[in-house]
Amino acid sequence: MRNERRTNSSRSSNNFWQSYSDMMAALLLVFALVLTGTILQSQKEFEKKESELATAASIIANQQDDLERLLGIREEIINALREQFSDGDLHVDAQTGAIIFDSNLLFAKDDFVLSDEGKTMLTGFLPKYFDILLSPEFKEYVAEITIEGHTDSDGLYMYNLNLSQNRALSVATFFLSETQTLFTTARRDELRQLVTANGRSWSDPIMDENQQENKDASRRVEIQFRLKDQEMIEEMLDAIS
Repeated sequence: MRNERRTNSSRSSNNFWQSYSDMMAALLLVFALVLTGTILQSQKEFEKKESELATAASIIANQQDDLERLLGIREEIINALREQFSDGDLHVDAQTGAIIFDSNLLFAKDDFVLSDEGKTMLTGFLPKYFDILLSPEFKEYVAEITIEGHTDSDGLYMYNLNLSQNRALSVATFFLSETQTLFTTARRDELRQLVTANGRSWSDPIMDENQQENKDASRRVEIQFRLKDQEMIEEMLDAIS
């Protein structure tokens, strides 16, 4: 009887350890499968990222020559503008190529209707300016031409925003409207694809050496150009992000 009990107890113990062993083996198998899946997934993600980086590097390499050429084109345009307008009262920014007009030359105080003096000045300036930017040498590189109105800090922001916007729009209307006679229809339509007019209120004042606002200088209209290099830089940043 005692031997029979010992045999039953031994069998129960063996069954328990056999079951425990099977369970541990199953858990190890599950763990191994999960680990293998994780490694494979990580490998796929690494290969995908590696492929994306290779594509980005290829894009940057292909566009590097174009970007360097555009940077040289910017300098050439600025030099051409400075040479063209070196004898006048206009200032051509040596870094950006922006040209600044004193608002007093174009408009009466707190007004956005072009003065006769302003119309005469624009009539002499605009054809020369656009002949440079839209010349066969530079035309394909120009992405945008912007006319910006600025005011001094006197008065409310929204009042000045409206005034600066209307002044920029008056300049644009002067040569882009259907009634203008300054350019041919073909040149006008060409400019309409490039020109925008923006008002900046007093958000970008001109400061003197004492960091005090020069209100006379702050009241201005600027005409600026943007080349396609910025678009290329954005494409490269998108490619590597």
